Amino acid sequence: MAKTSTGKIRVGIGGWTFEDWRGTFYPKGLAQKRELEYASQHLTAIEINGTYYGSQKPESFARWRDETPEDFVFSVKGTRFSTNRRVLAEAGQSVERFITSGITQLKEKLGPINWQFLPTKQFDPADFEAFLKLLPDEQDGLALRHVVEVRHPSFRAPDFIELLRKYKVATVYTDKESFPEIADVTAPFVYARLQRMSEKIETGYAPKALDDWAKRAKAWAEGGTPNDLETVAKPEAKPPKSRDVFVFMINGFKPKAPAAAMSLIERLK
Repeated sequence: MAKTSTGKIRVGIGGWTFEDWRGTFYPKGLAQKRELEYASQHLTAIEINGTYYGSQKPESFARWRDETPEDFVFSVKGTRFSTNRRVLAEAGQSVERFITSGITQLKEKLGPINWQFLPTKQFDPADFEAFLKLLPDEQDGLALRHVVEVRHPSFRAPDFIELLRKYKVATVYTDKESFPEIADVTAPFVYARLQRMSEKIETGYAPKALDDWAKRAKAWAEGGTPNDLETVAKPEAKPPKSRDVFVFMINGFKPKAPAAAMSLIERLK
């Protein structure tokens, strides 16, 4: 985990089970049951993707918590059954089932919950606010942090930013060209999913690009905003003195994701 004088910066990947990481990221001969243990020793966060597709057992969350270092954090992707629907106001039971499914067994290692929406889902202010109202602030004594990953260009609107700030929900920053780039800070933390890993570059991103991302992460952690990312709305009225920052190397050429994450971690030390 990278530490600034203020917020904490965690960098990781999506999931930890991937065939192409065996023998490249994971040493040859490493038992699959030890892959999470190994990944957590080289990264500072992992986004759990499997929860998007189906429920996991509480015992699994507890085991993952026990297999990882003290300061490690898991973000958790919210179930698709809550977000992939025409009327978001009707997602209440689905959201509740997910929140009570055992994710709090991660305890202090539970990071933000990422609610991902389909690229076809357009911004309807009333519809989307109804969904935000369904997201609880706490569960089983744990404070919950929520982030929404919207992928339709209609969300690049000041009204969307104002709505998220009202509920202190973050929006995913992505550098993927086909998704809307929204760099506005709307919550007490920042959540970036970087998706431009290149097969031709050993570290996934070029050294200059990784240097730039290290500077941006530090700016966010210190309560500021990067001056080279385009925002949609006006800046926050009262920026905090610090923020936690989560950066995940997710896609592009996925086999390079661990190398990209580790290279960014080195730059943040």
